Amino acid sequence: MAAIDDFTRQADPFRSELLAYCYRMLGSADDAEDLVQETYLRAWRSYEGFEGRSSLRTWLYRIATNACLTAIGRRGSRPLPSGLGAPVDGPLSAVPAQLDDVPWLTPLPDALLGEAAVDPAAIAGRRDSLRLALVAAWQFLPPRQRAVLILRDVLDWPAAEVAGLLGMTTTAVNSALRRARARLAERAPAETDVSPPSEQPVRELLDRYVAAFERADVTELARLLREDAVLEMPPLPVWLRGRSNVARFFAMHVITEPNLYKMVHTAANGQPALAAYRLAADGRFDAHAIQVLTVSDARIARIVTFLDPALFGKFGLPAAYEPAEALPDDDLAGSPPGRS
Repeated sequence: MAAIDDFTRQADPFRSELLAYCYRMLGSADDAEDLVQETYLRAWRSYEGFEGRSSLRTWLYRIATNACLTAIGRRGSRPLPSGLGAPVDGPLSAVPAQLDDVPWLTPLPDALLGEAAVDPAAIAGRRDSLRLALVAAWQFLPPRQRAVLILRDVLDWPAAEVAGLLGMTTTAVNSALRRARARLAERAPAETDVSPPSEQPVRELLDRYVAAFERADVTELARLLREDAVLEMPPLPVWLRGRSNVARFFAMHVITEPNLYKMVHTAANGQPALAAYRLAADGRFDAHAIQVLTVSDARIARIVTFLDPALFGKFGLPAAYEPAEALPDDDLAGSPPGRS
């Protein structure tokens, strides 16, 4: 029992950062949580034989990395629609069929990471390295290159320590890092001046977006988009680029009349996000989609709409819309960060 207590006391502080690491590797919050659980189970079973030749943190990362590499080899990488080809030409006259057999990248709710990082610089670094577009770009790297890049450039591990963890030479690690950086530069979209979700102007922009979405005001919504705005909607296999195309698609297929949606603020991948509840036949508003937004230059630059009601539970959100004023005080106090 003493060994178990000692392991728990020493290992638990690393759980949040290991979850973020596994998510960067796998592109799935569910898979990341499963592999962190697997990592801790393997470590606990082997803890009495842990000789301390490396730090406990390094040992946990070695177990997690091996588990991630095995999972990637078994399941493959997770794309977004923009990773499958060029954008469609125009706003689409019909909505294409979903590709439910593709293991799509999924968002990581900010609430799952807790408040492990109290230093503002550390929080900013964590947020930036979890951006949805960046995690999507990492999915196109070979698994070991992906691990090298994340360990070196995100977590700032020395090359020698990464070499020891991966069973590589330092020269091989540096070579893999150069190749990974070159491939990432080709894949990762340029996102300059991306605004953190905590800034007041961002919240005001989102409030305007929510109001326009709920009242089906496509003209106002278009004003809030950048000229080169992107819309993705996994599991739909297509994506659109350009303010006009995005606005017209919304007008034709999404916000076709007022009061079809209720929107709730949340956060994912260090970015602002919204939970969209859609009007059902019985008059309720049921869970419909999670939108993760990129805000840049005081406009919305990218909207990734995850058409998966099952994600709402991961965000701590109910399956049917509950107005904030209808909730008791205790429920409001326990609601996820950003809920409105």
